[in-house]
Amino acid sequence: MAVISRGFHGRARDKGHELPPGQYETTGFPVLSAGPTPTVSLDDWEFTVRTETGVRYQWNWQELMALPSETPTVDIHCVTKWSKFGTRWQGVSLDVLLANVESGAEYALVRSYGDYTTNLPVEDLLDGKAWIVHRFDDEELPAEHGGPARLLVPHLYFWKSAKWVRGIQLLDEEELGFWETVGYHEYGDPWREQRYQGD
Repeated sequence: MAVISRGFHGRARDKGHELPPGQYETTGFPVLSAGPTPTVSLDDWEFTVRTETGVRYQWNWQELMALPSETPTVDIHCVTKWSKFGTRWQGVSLDVLLANVESGAEYALVRSYGDYTTNLPVEDLLDGKAWIVHRFDDEELPAEHGGPARLLVPHLYFWKSAKWVRGIQLLDEEELGFWETVGYHEYGDPWREQRYQGD
């Protein structure tokens, strides 16, 4: 007999939260990484946006901290089937970072310290959908959760919210990232259970 996990039907939860299909709620914050945790000093940290024509836009840590910040509270959903409700973050919206970037690219490849990559459509980084976050639960973001800064794209499975983020390459054609090249879905919508290629 198949075992059906709690929340398989996406039923409503306390405080109006809802689980995507196949997910279960956790109150912890599991740590999952594909390799060792990189150590990045704030003096060396930088974030670069490179357009499809090769133009670079760059911020160091002090410049990032000087930008207007937001404090999104969002639910997050991991492809390994856990969901965590009401997570609190602080960071800079991608709308701010990309506001003066001249580009017609439709795709983005996010790059991290440690050489991890993940791909997203540019439209999923805009209109209040994504942030570069540096604080979690009113504390500096711990390294095991992607500190000093990570991407946060809560409407997609959490592997798209790349840890230890260092930049975004804007592309005319989609280029798959690390997990996407080994069989994970190229988009990763938890409400459509897009876990693996073909889902």
